[in-house]
Formats: sequence, structure tokens, C-alpha cells
Amino acid sequence: MKRDTHLVVLLLLVIGCSLASLTVWKVLASRERALKEVDVHGLNLTQALATYSEGIVRQSSVLLLGLVERLETEGSGPAQIERLSALISRQEPLMPQLSGITVYDNQGRWLMSSNGPIPFGANSRDRVYFIHHRDDPSPETFIGPPIQSRSNQEWVITVSRRFNDAHGAFAGVVAVTLGIENFLRLFGTIDVGQDGAIGLSYTDGTLLVRYPFREQDMGRNFSKSPIYAKYLVDRSVGTASFTSSLDGVERLYAFRKSDRLPLITTIALGKHEALAAWRTEALLSGVVVTGLLGLNGLIGWFLIVDIRRRTTAEDQLRETQQQLLSSNRQLELLAMKDALTGLANRRCFDQSLALEARRAQRERTTLALLMIDIDYFKLFNDSFGHVAGDVCLQSVGKIIEECVRRPSDLAARYGGEEMGVIMPDTDVEGATVVAQLILDRLALENIPHNASPSGRVSVSIGIATATGSQLDHWQRVIEVADKALYSAKASGRNQWLIGV
Repeated sequence: MKRDTHLVVLLLLVIGCSLASLTVWKVLASRERALKEVDVHGLNLTQALATYSEGIVRQSSVLLLGLVERLETEGSGPAQIERLSALISRQEPLMPQLSGITVYDNQGRWLMSSNGPIPFGANSRDRVYFIHHRDDPSPETFIGPPIQSRSNQEWVITVSRRFNDAHGAFAGVVAVTLGIENFLRLFGTIDVGQDGAIGLSYTDGTLLVRYPFREQDMGRNFSKSPIYAKYLVDRSVGTASFTSSLDGVERLYAFRKSDRLPLITTIALGKHEALAAWRTEALLSGVVVTGLLGLNGLIGWFLIVDIRRRTTAEDQLRETQQQLLSSNRQLELLAMKDALTGLANRRCFDQSLALEARRAQRERTTLALLMIDIDYFKLFNDSFGHVAGDVCLQSVGKIIEECVRRPSDLAARYGGEEMGVIMPDTDVEGATVVAQLILDRLALENIPHNASPSGRVSVSIGIATATGSQLDHWQRVIEVADKALYSAKASGRNQWLIGV
């Protein structure tokens, strides 16, 4: 039963573990696939947004290049500035992303602003882009950190160039301001979910634009964040998974550095949201597999119950069979034992003697037989009664059994007050030792027998040994031992004699 049950349980476990393992593998593989799809989608978006951002900056650079060339060629006097203002007013509609164009002299004073009249005393010598151009003679375009415009209070990014006077000295700055709102308007058309974010930053880690917009993030530097330190320093494009240092949300990042400009475009999708469809699929798979495992377990349970029911019936049948066998063994034992003395009975004696005779003949060993008779037992019964006679038989039988020490020897009640001892592989010397031990033990026991000359119970013993062909007729051994027994009785009893 246990073996069958164990096999069923093992089969159920194999099926269950296989199904569960396959499902887990499928769910994990599906998760990896979903994350890869998010990464690919994010990289595609970074490519598109990087192209857009580069295009705006490049357009602004081209515009600045033309304005700087005019200023350096024609100068920055009132008439030249007025012509420049007219030119800008014609070009501005071609770039709707522009928030404004401003020209500053070498002291940071506003010479012109496309956003309207110049505020009284307006000066930008404290702006980062102005300080950069004043201290750096490079004519290259500079992209500044986000600032609030002093003309309209709008958050903007500056793209600026330096212009020099006729002697090559610093003459001022031309700055194009790009409204962050314009970037946010485009970024907002991209679905990045509730926890998603889009960022445009400088290569030194300064954040230029972030969607969704948070004013406290403007100009923030994240060069110490894990994603910047681990990925953005050495790689130009890639993906990563990190918890944002800005708002603490775990996101899947895709980033791309511009090949030509010091800009990094970042797309971040909330990991929890990105895996929402996968979780639904995993939950559905889990429900289906759980149902299948439950069905598998239910079928297995019914099977085990059936096995147990059948095994119980088999156990009951086996128990009944064992009871029958036990009863048969007890009956057989009773049939081979003498009820009064507990020794083997005549039937057992005959069977054992025949068996040991054949074995001794086969193995060429000597078989010894003692035939024992209680002296004056009839007189004992007449004197003390049959109950006392039975007790006497039990006592003598016990003493004989104790003197026969080897497991192969057999003590039996041959009939009435006569008993026999079969001793395989025993010669005449060994037989006489046992016979004498029986006589000595009876003398030591000193069972009273008033009708005996010795005043106690004693026995006479006839000894017979045989080997080889002498065992062809094993009954002959009994006859020899009986004759020796009668000779011992005739010679005065309480002794042993060897038959010939």
C-alpha cells in the first residue's frame, strides 16, 4: 500500500512540479520579453526626441550664426540693432519653438529683445551664458541651464553665441531662448504613463527639461545619481532600471547621448506600470495552473483513497490469513508437543529421529539416542495419586530438558513415564555425559518416593549410538536403546547402560 501510495504521490509531485516549473519559466520569460519590449520602445522614443531636440538647437545655432555675423560685420549701433530687430521679426515665425531673441552688450545690458520693449535697466551680466561667453573666447554655441526669462517670467533654455568687435575683443552675446513649455507640449503627446518621465539634460548632469514639469527640478544636477555615475559617463546609449533620485519611483530608463551636441535624452517608464499587462497575464496563468494543480491533486486524492480502500481490504484479508496460519502453527505445535510435560510428543520424536538419521547418514556423523524411564513410577502413582504423578512427570521432563543444552538436541515424551533424547552428531562419550548429568540432577532435586529403595525419584537410561549403514533402519536404534534401558532396570535401576 505504501509503495503504491508513494508512487502516486511521486507521480503527482512530478506532474505538479513540472507544470509549476513550466509556468514559472513561461512567466519569467514573458517578463523578460516585456522588459525588452519596454527597452526597445524607450530607445526608439529617445531617438525621436533626440532628433527633435537636436533640430531645434541646430536651427537656433544657424540663426545665431547669421545674427553674430551681422553684428560683427555691421556693428551693434542703434541703426544696426534696429535693422537686426526687423530681420528677427521676419525670421521668428519660421521657428515657433523660439520664446525670444535677445542681444546684450559687453556689460550685459540689453540692446534688443524680440519680446517687446526693453525693461528699464535690464542687465544679464549675472546669467551663466553671459559669464561663459565673456570668459571663454570660443565662438561655439553654448546651451545654458534653464532659467526664468526676465522679460516674460517663462522658463526657458538659452542657446547663445558670443560676438566680438572689430579688434576681436568681447562685444556682447546673442541668446535665443527656447520655451520649456514648447518642449513639454511635445513631450506630453507621448504616453509614458502616470509614473513615466521624459528628460532632456546637459552632459554634465544638469537637467534642462523634465516632463511632467516640476519647477523645483529646473536646473537640478543629477551627476551623483546611480544612473549617471554607472551608465551615462561611459556609454552613449543604453537602458537601466533604477529608483529615481527626484521622486523615489522605480523606473525603466532608456537614454541616448547626442553625437553632435552635449545633450542627453532620457525616457523613463514606471516599472510597475510597464509590467501591468505582464502581471495580468501572469495572474491568469497562475489561476489556470492552480486550477490544473488542484484538479491533479483531486484526482490523485481519489486515486490514493481508492488504493487505501483496496489496501485496507487486502490488509484485512492478510490479517485473516495470518490468523489462520497462526492458528495452524499453534495446532501444529500442539500436535508436536506433549500437553503434560511440554516436551516434544511421540509423533515429533519419530519424525525428528527419522530426519536426524538421514542427516547423520548423509554427513557421516554419529547419532546418539537416550531412552529414559522413571523407576517405580506405578508405585509412585499408587502412593501419591495420579495428580502427584503428573507433577513428577513434569519435574523429570523439565530436568531432562535443562540437561539437553544444544539447539539441535530434542527431548521428548515417548509414552507413559518413558522419555527419549535425540542427540545428533554425538558419540557414545557425549551421550554418557548427558545421561550422567540427568542422574545427578535428579539426585540433587531429591523428589521423595517412599516406594523406591532409594527413597527418591530416579530414572534408568539406555544409550544407543549408530552411524553409516546402521541408520538404514532407524527404528533399530530405538530397539537397542530400549534393550539397554531394560538391562539397566534389571541391574538395579538409577543408572545408565550402553546398548550393543
